[in-house]
This record gives sequence, C-alpha cells and structure tokens, in this order.
Amino acid sequence: MEGYDMKKYVTLIISAVLGSALTIGTFMLFGNNNGNTVKIEHLSGSPVVGATYTVTEDGEVVPLEFTTVSKQVMPAVVHIKSTQVQNTGNYQYRGNPDPFRDFFDDDIFEYFFGPEFRFESPRQQQPRGPQARVGAGSGVIINADGYIVTNNHVIDNADDIEVTLDDNRVFKAKVIGTDPSTDIALLQINEKGLPYLPLVNSDDVEVGEWVLAVGNPFNLNSTVTAGIVSAKGRSIHILPDRSAIESFIQTDAAINPGNSGGALVNLQGGLIGINTAIASPTGAYAGYGFAVPSNIVSKVVEDLLKYGMVQRGYLGLIIRSVDGNLAKEKDLSVTTGVYVDSISVNSAAGDAGVKPGDVILEVNNSPVKTSAELLEMVALYHPGDKVALKIDRKGKEMDFLVTLRNQEGKEKLYEKDSEEVLGLLGIQVEELDKETRRKLDIDGGLRVTQLSTGIIRRHTDMRVGFIITKADGKVMRTTEDLVKYLENKKGGVMLEGIYEDYPGTYYYAFGL
Repeated sequence: MEGYDMKKYVTLIISAVLGSALTIGTFMLFGNNNGNTVKIEHLSGSPVVGATYTVTEDGEVVPLEFTTVSKQVMPAVVHIKSTQVQNTGNYQYRGNPDPFRDFFDDDIFEYFFGPEFRFESPRQQQPRGPQARVGAGSGVIINADGYIVTNNHVIDNADDIEVTLDDNRVFKAKVIGTDPSTDIALLQINEKGLPYLPLVNSDDVEVGEWVLAVGNPFNLNSTVTAGIVSAKGRSIHILPDRSAIESFIQTDAAINPGNSGGALVNLQGGLIGINTAIASPTGAYAGYGFAVPSNIVSKVVEDLLKYGMVQRGYLGLIIRSVDGNLAKEKDLSVTTGVYVDSISVNSAAGDAGVKPGDVILEVNNSPVKTSAELLEMVALYHPGDKVALKIDRKGKEMDFLVTLRNQEGKEKLYEKDSEEVLGLLGIQVEELDKETRRKLDIDGGLRVTQLSTGIIRRHTDMRVGFIITKADGKVMRTTEDLVKYLENKKGGVMLEGIYEDYPGTYYYAFGL
C-alpha cells in the first residue's frame, strides 16, 4: 500500500511539472508574435488536480481543495451595513466640539470631565442636525428563516441595519438580541428558504486543522481566505464588557476589517466560529485572527431565542491561569490549571467548598489548563445547573459539585416577563452587593451592565455602569422593584441615579 501511494505521488509530481512546461511552452510559441496575429489557446481543464493532500480522522488521504466548500459557504455569508444617527444637539463648538479632546484619550477625558460633559463656546456656536455614522461587517445565516449571527460590535448602537445577500438582494434586519460578553448578536430578515451554515461542535476542532474564513473585508464582498487553526482557548483581553468571556479560536487565515461577524468553517462547510478580531499593530492583517467558538455561539443563540437574553451560570471566583512562575510563587504541586485567587460575594463555588489557593483541574471530567478554557466551559451552562469540579489543594485532589448562580448570586433563571420589560428598554441590570452599597452610601440600586437596541439607547445618553436608584422618585432596590413599576407604566419615565466613578446625580427621561 505504501509503495502504491509513493508511486501515486511521483506520478502527480511528474504531471505537475509537465503541465507547467506545457503552459510555458504555449506562451512562448504564440506570445512573441513580432506583429503577427496572436493565437491564445485555452485549456479546458488543468492537467493537475488536487496535487496537495491531507489526512482525515479515519486516516484517509484526500485531495486538499477549497473550491467545493467555498461554493457551499459563500451564499450563506452576508454583508452588513449599520447606520447610527447621532443626535448631537442644537449647537456645537465650531471646528472641534471638545477643544481639549485632542490632548486626552477618551478614557482620561471622561475621567476628568464625566460621561456627559460637552464643551461649547457661546460665541462660536452654530446649528447642527443629526449626523450619520456608517459601519460595515459580515454575518452568517444559520437558519433558512432568515436568522443571522454577527458580532455585537458590528451592529452596536445602530439605528438602521441593512443586510446584503450574496446574490445582491438587500433587506432590513431586526435585532433579536445581543450578548456583549461574547460579542455576539442575533439578527433576522424577512425572508424564507435561505442558504445557511450548520454549527458544528467546536470542541472537536483541532490545532493544525485547515479552515476557511469567509466575509467582506474592506467591503470586498464574498472573500475567502484559507489557513489553519493556530491555537484554541485564546484570551486577548479585547472585549470591553466587564463579564467578557474570551476563549477564541486562533487562525492564520487572513482576516481584516470587515471580516467581523463572518464565518470560520472547516473543509466540510460546518461553522466552527464567528470571526471577531485580529492581532495587529497596524489595524490590518498581520498573521492572526480570532473567532468565537461555535459552541458559545450556539448557546447564545438558543438563549436569545428562548429567553430574550443570555442566561449564563457563574462560579463566583476570581481566577488566573497557572504557569511555572505562579506555581513557584504559590508553591503549587501542579503547573497547569486555573488558580483561585479569591471568592466573590454569594459565590456558588465558594459555598460548595472551593477555597482561595485551590487549583481547578477539571470541569465535568474535562481537563482545563487556562482560565479562558474554564470560562468557556462554564459559560455553556445556566444558573441552577450543576457542574463537577476537580481541584488540587496543596497536592491533594478533591471533588466538588457546584450549583451555578447568575450574576446576582441566585440559582434561578431570570423570569421571561421581567426580561420583556427590560428588553423593551434595551438594558440588563444587576443588583448592587453590600460592599458597593456601603461604599456609595445608598440603600440599594441597579447597575446597568448591558445596553442594546431599545428605548433608552434611542432616547438618552445613558452609559453602561449607570446605577438606577429611583424611577419617578420611587426608590428602586431590586430588579423586581423596577420591573413591577414599569410593567403597567404609560407615558414619561424619569430614571435617577449615579455613576460609581463620577460625582453628582444623573437623570434620564424617556416615554413608554
């Protein structure tokens, strides 16, 4: 059998050389015409097909070619244009609305002047209307009924979303839900019978496996690039959400601005990830791209469709990955795993018996080597689900069964009715813990953890981190307080509250 394969490969190499020589010879014979009529011959097929081979999981040697899978995948990848209308008010400072902004980056500027600060000179004001900002990205059709997955940052703050299919048909898209923690958003267009990509188990993806990235970089529609999976479980600390879950699939398939939200597929055309970010000193492709694994995407989509929001379980731990230096510093008996730095308030794992200094080795019998892998595994479960942890405590292995909790430290799912109200507003909130209440000297409040398309974003300048203390003058201590008050409310609403890092009280008004 080995002799047969060797003979086969030698035959292919000889064919490739002869094919190249034939092509060059034809050009030399007819290309240098000295004024004579040029005759150009067209070959109906290449003399060499599938000169490169790969091996499947079953050990079968198969030709490595991308044409078939490209034709299969491209119709299911779309171009997304998102438009945000910025209502900048009636006046602006002529030239630069914030004269000092050139001297500060945005974070420092807001630290000194607050999130609502605007500098205007009465002598140099001029009228200005709404300004439109247009962004572009990619998306993947995952259902024949028009459901499309993309990155949250592609459509974040958008007032209008336009989807262009591979056949150039254009549709307006509705936002079904978003999850900034994983940078995933779910859209829908009003069309049936669409081509779509199936999601495969991203745990089965292996480093070194061939993959294709499909998207619309630089507005170049239906672009396909090839590469391999370079690594798994990468955390690059790019997502701004305070509860961010980063466990990216890393690939060297070329990904550029505009690829965000596009497909990363295997050679069978299965969706293994949503392209999200690049590692680059210039902002363009420099060797590595990162995709959200399909298992995380699947969990997010299912929760958005079923609950209207992502119901994610938490261990309630402050963690970091173990390496040789940490093992030496903490005198650990292992050099891989996830080190427990501290226990959060109302910690599910803490109440189950996990202690600071423990090293988590396995989750449900699956080994974990890094904190990114642990976050990915736990993120696939809901509050109330049980997970088995194997930990190392000073050289002794121990097992714990943990019942996961939500961010508020409760084991129950959020109620659908309450999410309908908060979904209408376009916010997600969490109740303040005792330490924060004591620090801010308030009886209670609700911190806004996420802002998506909704009433508040359309009509106010509220920022993530705003702490709601009152609604129409009534004290709001819990999520239930806010939901019950707003359920039957009609007309204007005034939310009152504070920002933890800025002085003063802030007010946001909108209508229901």
